[in-house]
Amino acid sequence: MHFPDNVTRLCGKKRFSFACHPKVPCFTECCRELELALTPYDVICLCKELQMSSAEFIERYAVVEQDEREGVPNVYLGMVDDGRASCPFISANGCKVYESRPGACRAYPVGRGATLDAHGNVCEMHVLVREEHCQGFSEPHSHNVTEWFENQGLIEYNAINDEVLGLLHHEKIRQGRCLTKDEKDTFILALYQLDEFRKMVSSPVFYEKYMLSKEERRSALADDLNLLRFAIRWLQEFLFTEKV
Repeated sequence: MHFPDNVTRLCGKKRFSFACHPKVPCFTECCRELELALTPYDVICLCKELQMSSAEFIERYAVVEQDEREGVPNVYLGMVDDGRASCPFISANGCKVYESRPGACRAYPVGRGATLDAHGNVCEMHVLVREEHCQGFSEPHSHNVTEWFENQGLIEYNAINDEVLGLLHHEKIRQGRCLTKDEKDTFILALYQLDEFRKMVSSPVFYEKYMLSKEERRSALADDLNLLRFAIRWLQEFLFTEKV
């Protein structure tokens, strides 16, 4: 596989030196002029941090792209129109939502690609991205990928994010199927607008149509993470099960 000159493959226990903190001269530069994709779990964590509903977050901070050529829609963090396309959560003192920052921010400067093999197992690939402005690589702190991910709290993030792979890499999507406009709207509703999806799941019409038991409803509605996991399972059926 060919990578750009500033990207190198990280295999096994290969180590790299990197650190980011306020004393690094380029501090917060990586938070500008970027395209930051948000996962459903990113949105859950940010909504909790910001104490706002998922619908409000999507309206205020997100950009939803529904390209007809893409199998599923994508959600990105909307950047501030300040001439530098800055993250809306960045300040001179650093990230204002640091404890709940998205997974991609936690991973930087490591990039992670994840796919499913024929048996449903997660296959990972890691790369190191060296951006021209970044001086964090001059710092003496050494890591391998596992150490870096543990240090950045990514173990849980990656595990939960990987639960969506069955949708993103579904066989029908790989074969070129694109969702309809209504299906894409439902995809966004179920995964990214959990407050609205909760209302939908709570309605008698929904649980009667999909024959949910009281225990299944109780489990799905227990908290946002349970609801997200239910949404993933439900979308598998809603999007990819043949209607009779």
